[in-house]
Amino acid sequence: MVTIESIFGTRIGGVIRGWTDKITEINQKYAKPRIKMSRGVKIALLFLRVYLVLLVILLGYKFWTLLR
Repeated sequence: MVTIESIFGTRIGGVIRGWTDKITEINQKYAKPRIKMSRGVKIALLFLRVYLVLLVILLGYKFWTLLR
């Protein structure tokens, strides 16, 4: 198995491992939301997600048409 230390060396690999361990710890801490959301907030967030997906699709389409 390839480790970070074998790619970057012991010293730099240890630093990178520390960063990734900290990020993993933070992600596990905030994996489950702890606040209650009203129906309006849930609908607004759903709308924003759909809007974001449409914008990404539009951006990808524009990029694709510029390449042609």
